[in-house]
Amino acid sequence: MSLLNSIFLLPLIAALVLVLIPGNYRFVIRSIALLATLASAVQAVRLFLAFDPAMSGYQFQESAPWAPVLGIQYRAGVDGVNLGLVLMGAIVLFAATCVSREITRRDKEYYILLLLMGGGILGAFVSLDLVFFYVLHELALVPTFILMGVWGHGEKKTYATYQITLYLSLGALVALAGLLALYLQLPPAERTFDLVRITSHFEAAVMPAATQRAIFPLLLFGFGILVSLWPFHTWAPLGYGSAPTAAAMLHAGVIKKFGLYGLIRVALPVLPEGAKAWMPVLAWLCLGNIVYCGWVAMRQRRFDLLLGNSSVAHVGFAFLGIASLSLVGVTGTVLVMVAHGFLAALLFGLAGHLRQQRGEVDMTALGGLAKPMPFFSLALVMGLFAGCGLPGFANFPGELLVMFGAWQELRWFVVAAAWGGLVIGALYALRAIRQILHGPVTRSDTEPRDIRGWWRKLPFAALLACLLIFGVQPQHLVGPAQDAVAGILKCRPPEIKKPAAPNKAVWPPASTRRNRP
Repeated sequence: MSLLNSIFLLPLIAALVLVLIPGNYRFVIRSIALLATLASAVQAVRLFLAFDPAMSGYQFQESAPWAPVLGIQYRAGVDGVNLGLVLMGAIVLFAATCVSREITRRDKEYYILLLLMGGGILGAFVSLDLVFFYVLHELALVPTFILMGVWGHGEKKTYATYQITLYLSLGALVALAGLLALYLQLPPAERTFDLVRITSHFEAAVMPAATQRAIFPLLLFGFGILVSLWPFHTWAPLGYGSAPTAAAMLHAGVIKKFGLYGLIRVALPVLPEGAKAWMPVLAWLCLGNIVYCGWVAMRQRRFDLLLGNSSVAHVGFAFLGIASLSLVGVTGTVLVMVAHGFLAALLFGLAGHLRQQRGEVDMTALGGLAKPMPFFSLALVMGLFAGCGLPGFANFPGELLVMFGAWQELRWFVVAAAWGGLVIGALYALRAIRQILHGPVTRSDTEPRDIRGWWRKLPFAALLACLLIFGVQPQHLVGPAQDAVAGILKCRPPEIKKPAAPNKAVWPPASTRRNRP
């Protein structure tokens, strides 16, 4: 099994193995799930370290025929756009498996669905064939509904399950219509679902601008619904608040990036004229994510709903970078996707621990947790500060590049509104810190317990470490992403000129030197 294939096949193979194990072998089931996701994360780290940023195009490519008559084949590869997403997805999947101790019933079915979610979305990220790209995403999406309906919590669990099912199914169908429309634009003799060949074909034979403008909104709104683009975002906050902790971590952190990735990978290179026509619309809509959802987050009393609306607001910055259609802005979007994946998984994991310890996440009923829960408090403060875009965390370089790209290409009031969204984000984050950690101590039937033991701290520490590493050293993501985005947007990345060597002093000066024979 190759390095690239093992990253998404290990969780899927583990899910098949769990089918054969009796349900009462709880320790064995959990151990297999942990080992499979840990091995997948290790392989993703190896892939990230082995990636050569000096090479252009896809690396670690795999291909195999599947249905040649229909133009379908298995083809996979990574470049600077999906490299960080694969790494982030594998690490978040392992962290989500680690925090699944709260599941005490029907463990076998739970871990099977969780592994299908993780393996499916990792496979979608590396797929270069549109059929596998779409099918593997659906493989990851369907377990989300089941996990929420069976292991979810809250009075509105059933309503949230139906809502997320309807919204995401609608978005997937609209996106499918757009992908099929692209396929039908190819000549009958050259029809294929190979994304590389599709892109090359439309580079040589440009699609009519009117056709591009008709197909692009199908992909924009189809993928946009999957990413909770305003005003199609209402499923996300309530859905994440009702989902089990691991499902919220995996969906908000990883699966939600599929729509953004689809726009960058499929829509922008194949439909450039359609993108130019619809980007002003996207710029206005993403302000709804950034400003409106930020206001809604400020009004929340429940911590999970605050995080849900905050997640939708952060996605708005990713859309803003795409709307700029600039090398700087879209590169910033790639960084924002990776950083937000780690951040969303961290914060929803902490919210799940808070619910497990106190039985609720109503911030008015919490308070004074800084002293009895020091590790939890430290992780929460760092996570919320990262969400504010504090320098030193991975969110800062991504949002900074997005703002630069927006400043170059979009209207000034769009940039001003996005800047106001950053201020709003800081307000609700500081409010949550004040209320949960330093607010009045409330009485509870259960004594709050911190996250104890290195194994329980490991997933949170790993997510924080990734936020800090890519915050201090963002060039590990920026360099590969910039080259890949430049190829997608058909522009040249800026050349970095090395400083000239200083002139060495010569003594005596030439003017005073005597000519010697």
